[in-house]
Amino acid sequence: MATDPTSAGGPGGLRRRVGLLRGGRAVRALGEADRARALEICARRPAVGVYVAARIGENDLDRARGSLLGYAPAGEVEAICWVPSNVVPVGCDEAAATAFASRIRRHHARCSSIFGQAMEVAWLWDALAGTWPTPTDLRVPQPLMAVPADRPLGVEPDPLVVPATPADLDVLVPASAAMFTEEIGYPPYRNTSGARYYRRAVATLVDRGHALVRIEDGRVVFKADVGSVGVGACQIQGVWVDPDYRGRGLSAPAMAAVVEHARRIAPLVTLYVNGYNAPALATYRRVGFDEVERFATILF
Repeated sequence: MATDPTSAGGPGGLRRRVGLLRGGRAVRALGEADRARALEICARRPAVGVYVAARIGENDLDRARGSLLGYAPAGEVEAICWVPSNVVPVGCDEAAATAFASRIRRHHARCSSIFGQAMEVAWLWDALAGTWPTPTDLRVPQPLMAVPADRPLGVEPDPLVVPATPADLDVLVPASAAMFTEEIGYPPYRNTSGARYYRRAVATLVDRGHALVRIEDGRVVFKADVGSVGVGACQIQGVWVDPDYRGRGLSAPAMAAVVEHARRIAPLVTLYVNGYNAPALATYRRVGFDEVERFATILF
């Protein structure tokens, strides 16, 4: 019996694969000549685009050729996707996401996560599913929240939350690792070289004035980082309260202090949070955050 060629490879089969191949031709690696256009795409929705804008700001796109992809079916770049270890689409419609998937499946065997605006992530994963490893976790919805620059904070900032210094690294690095392990489900490093790399990453945040801590008796009881900065926005990440200090009303004033500090770095302060984390959502709303978009994260 003849096999229907359109069924090959699952739903959509040959027709779908041909569409992916054609779409892939519209995707190219971006370089320094494309920097302004890529940042323009990020700036359309700063709260959504800040992560990729920050990575663009930290890299020479010619030296890191292939890290940033552009979708340009008619010549001008219409959407972008950051791809090195975390795959993050920005400005995609379904055609752009499908085209990025065609390129990614041919040139990138795996990544740590896919995250971004929920619909863009869904389109991208729909085109990748079946050819990539099974995810270890799917986090959706994740409210993307922001506090406007001119909004008075709903809570008085905690004066004990201050920028970390290099002298704090010996207690900050274990706290950061504990936060990562609790959030992701596995530790951020597994050997000595990994530990050195992780410490350097935390030290970079400290050197930039982007790591905030409250330390009591030589112990980090609260921490948060300004992880990404770009296009007039910054994104808070790594928010953590020592388990022994939870339920004491510490988090809202501490977060208000983080926002107060972050506003000196960029006017629009953002973060995203798992939709099931009701205590965190309540804290952020109390401080002054509103939901402005929905994110999704796929972990591998």
